[in-house]
Amino acid sequence: MKYLDEYRDPALARRLLDELRRTATTPWRIMEVCGGQTHTLVRQGIDELLPAGIRMIHGPGCPVCVTPLQTLDRAMAVAARPGVVLTSFGDMLRVPGTDTDLLSLRARGADVRVVYTPMDAVRIAQDNADRQVVFLAVGFETTAPANAMAVLHAARLGLTNFSMLVSHVLVPPAMTALLEDPDCEVQAFLAAGHVCAVMGWREYEPIAERYHVPIVVTGFEPLDLLEGVLMVVRQLEQGRCEVENQYVRAVRRQGNTAAQDAVRTVFRVSDRAWRGIGELPDSGLELADEFARFDAARRFDVSGLHTVEDPECIAGAVLTGARLPTDCPAYGTRCTPRHPLGAPMVSAEGTCAAFHAAGRTKDVLQP
Repeated sequence: MKYLDEYRDPALARRLLDELRRTATTPWRIMEVCGGQTHTLVRQGIDELLPAGIRMIHGPGCPVCVTPLQTLDRAMAVAARPGVVLTSFGDMLRVPGTDTDLLSLRARGADVRVVYTPMDAVRIAQDNADRQVVFLAVGFETTAPANAMAVLHAARLGLTNFSMLVSHVLVPPAMTALLEDPDCEVQAFLAAGHVCAVMGWREYEPIAERYHVPIVVTGFEPLDLLEGVLMVVRQLEQGRCEVENQYVRAVRRQGNTAAQDAVRTVFRVSDRAWRGIGELPDSGLELADEFARFDAARRFDVSGLHTVEDPECIAGAVLTGARLPTDCPAYGTRCTPRHPLGAPMVSAEGTCAAFHAAGRTKDVLQP
């Protein structure tokens, strides 16, 4: 396959659905970990086309959504200071904090800039020696290598006006936490292909063995997801619990070892808070002691902020798959993409945003 359209071929999709119907003999509950996969499933209506009994549970794989409120409030506290340039990817600007968001803060005069790579932030620091430049570094293992390279580059340049507000999270500890929840309904996972392109899938093998759950590394196009679901269902029907790779065009078992080396050099594993979920042990990354001088939280001393989640938002239950967006009383009324109560409604990978964009309403029966 060479062209995007080939991953969206309706004839092949029908064949995969027919094979799924022949294969599935009992109900199964499968979680897609990645928010990008959720958007494809919902936008294309795949979750509604699957055979009766196969239910997709939407997981916490949206990096914007799981960034804790505390990190956002810290970013806004830093951005409000004179002489500071706060840089971020664009999808963070409208995520609500306790009282406001970065976009509103920029409208009131704060120097908040959208960048496309962390290296852009390093260049801004080079060009503005009289300003403190901070990059809001969020995401899963996918974005960690680029952020690590930015820190290494800033260190080589000897920059003293560049720092990062780090809120990296890791996928395997989140999967483990979900599986250890006594109310967990997940029987198998579709793992995020882009995370595995960096990390490989070796760290998923102990999870599959310990918890007896099939895990299939899957891409993001409709046919990727249909084939991934089929591979998972075959394992479930056969009583197998293995890690398999559907995303063979991009992922190898060992992953990208150069990227992993950069991450291990700059970061260390730490406990990390997840928005709406709480703190999970060893589920995040923080700057290693050698690079602590680039830690914006230390540089600006913003660790003591008091944060308050909106009591009406059920983001935590949506992120863990316990509830659907349409279960939220504010969905589509008091919470919309233009006026979100929580991150899942504003993020490009958020489950609430996916449901809203697809026109899913409370009146429609969900699978």
